Amino acid sequence: MNMTISVIIPTYKRVEALQHCLEGIQRQTRYPDEIMLVVRNTDERTLNYLRSLNIRNTKIALIEGSGVIAALNAGIRQSTGSIIVLTDDDTVPHTNWLEQLERHYASNSEIGGVGGRDIVFLRGHEIPAGKQQVGIIKPYGRIIGNHHVGIGSAREVDILKGANMSFRREAICGLAFDERMKGTGAQVHNELEFSLAVKKKGWKLIYDPTVCVDHFPAERFDEDQRNSFNETAFLNAVHNETYAVLKHFGTCHRALYVLWVLIVGSKASPGIIQFLRLLPRERTAALKKVWLAYKGRWDGWRTWRGSLE
Repeated sequence: MNMTISVIIPTYKRVEALQHCLEGIQRQTRYPDEIMLVVRNTDERTLNYLRSLNIRNTKIALIEGSGVIAALNAGIRQSTGSIIVLTDDDTVPHTNWLEQLERHYASNSEIGGVGGRDIVFLRGHEIPAGKQQVGIIKPYGRIIGNHHVGIGSAREVDILKGANMSFRREAICGLAFDERMKGTGAQVHNELEFSLAVKKKGWKLIYDPTVCVDHFPAERFDEDQRNSFNETAFLNAVHNETYAVLKHFGTCHRALYVLWVLIVGSKASPGIIQFLRLLPRERTAALKKVWLAYKGRWDGWRTWRGSLE
């Protein structure tokens, strides 16, 4: 079966990063049939740059609202490929990126999504790989990412990562990134919810650490500033994770998840036990985190319950 590939890149105010990303795409051994650039209609600097482009198979999709979810949904709706490849504008794909993705889809018709490693560079230095467990959700709800440091062979996972993930169009037919996810920019955990939705339909998701993009985390223009603590960004992330898990877990696993987040929690969003571990070191910051974590969990619960009505 002949496959066509659409690469979708949401972009906002990061022209230099986008330029490097597009240079990487132009070096692909398997050139994309469509390059869909999704940009806000108010982002004049990016629009001026895109008007000067002369790159084969490039299309531009304009959106009015903020947030990556609106951009991804618009890109998917307006694209035509049988394989939808999603990446960030601050990545540079390796030359065999699309070739390897296509090979996975051709090998097994049950594969609905394929992702790989985003090799993260901080201050010019690569974060080394070394984790076997990647993209897993434990039965009680603990989420293990590690996509950027994965090693080993290609294997089935629960979650792909937004900087380097793709889907068979047939697998995502009838799906969209959930607009109930909070945030005005990155909307953290959007790929968690979408991956679980694809898995629920019975499709396999594959992580292959040899399918690589280099990732140079660029400035964000929303409340989530990566390495600095922001209450709104924290609440949004906890809400989004909670809502996504409750939405896609069954009754028993959902109950386990609620118990786990309240009693244990994670370092990022602590429950009682993680709070006690953080307290000697972080003191008042630990108190703030556990309070915000519970508030975010409650907000996520309410959003999930509201989605059932």
